[in-house]
Amino acid sequence: MAVATAAAAMMAIPAQAEENVLNLYSARHYQTDEAMYAEFTKQTGIKINRVDADDAGIIARLKAEGAASPADVVMLVDAARLAVANDQGLFQPIQSAKLDEAIPANLRADKGPQGVTWTGFSTRARVIVYDPLRVKAEDVATYAQLADPKLKGMLCTRTGSHPYNLSLFATVIEQMGDQKGEAWLKGLVDNMARSPKGGDTDQIRGVASGECGVAITNSYYAARLVASSKPEDRAVMEKVRVVFPNQGTTGTHVNIAGAGVAKHAKHKEAAVAFMEYLASPFAQEYFANGNNEFPAAKGMKLDNPALKAIGGDNFKAETVPLGVVAKNMTKVQQMLDRVGYK
Repeated sequence: MAVATAAAAMMAIPAQAEENVLNLYSARHYQTDEAMYAEFTKQTGIKINRVDADDAGIIARLKAEGAASPADVVMLVDAARLAVANDQGLFQPIQSAKLDEAIPANLRADKGPQGVTWTGFSTRARVIVYDPLRVKAEDVATYAQLADPKLKGMLCTRTGSHPYNLSLFATVIEQMGDQKGEAWLKGLVDNMARSPKGGDTDQIRGVASGECGVAITNSYYAARLVASSKPEDRAVMEKVRVVFPNQGTTGTHVNIAGAGVAKHAKHKEAAVAFMEYLASPFAQEYFANGNNEFPAAKGMKLDNPALKAIGGDNFKAETVPLGVVAKNMTKVQQMLDRVGYK
């Protein structure tokens, strides 16, 4: 499936007279997901109608449509964005023993009396990439060390307010406390090799080119380069090393791609069934490997050579609940403004 154009992605879903249908608003655009959706239809007879857009576009559309929205399930690709949608009342809580059993509690929204509003279905690690010619592995073994003055002039990141960084920063500050956490953010600013810019792949390339000595990236960006058919991409990864931070303490920060049942879902039963299906072993394999991510469900084993190549086959992940982390987002953004993190 080619990624839909913006116009096509946002076109209206036609009204459905039958009930055997599910309307999915998705920020995921991976060919491997097609087989996952097809298997759900095969198992249940429920047809999936999909709208593809980015997270911001989906959230804006849901708000504009209000109670008239045909969306049944909303799939987003970051805990911070899921938290935004949740705070704006775009999800409804659901009760599901199957999801409670399959997905660890720290990868879901906090459970209220009516249930859980969103659930993570795949994870990615926020890792450190460094130049072994300039930086020692032991000097970047933790996120805290990124603020060490010995790395002055070496650090590269994307913008601090990007959701991937906000989720990481909110987690670190949850662990450090506000005062130490803000000092840590100031240390990151002091160590910048350049003003934050670009995406995560740009940070990896910056380390490989010598512009940066160390950078922060999601694990799947590194795995993509490892698995690339382009020799120049693989050459980038030959020049850098990857660290899964905090292995001796709190574990590496993980973020999620996840979903929730839309506030005004017209096919709630089908929506809950689809959410439960996403936690199944079949769906977990497609959900994770379609973007070089890790399964979220308990008991799933990694079967991804690219992730194994960067050390992702056996690492300790943090257990700070993402629902708690999401509550720190506004506070963290204010800290970023105070320390001048662009």
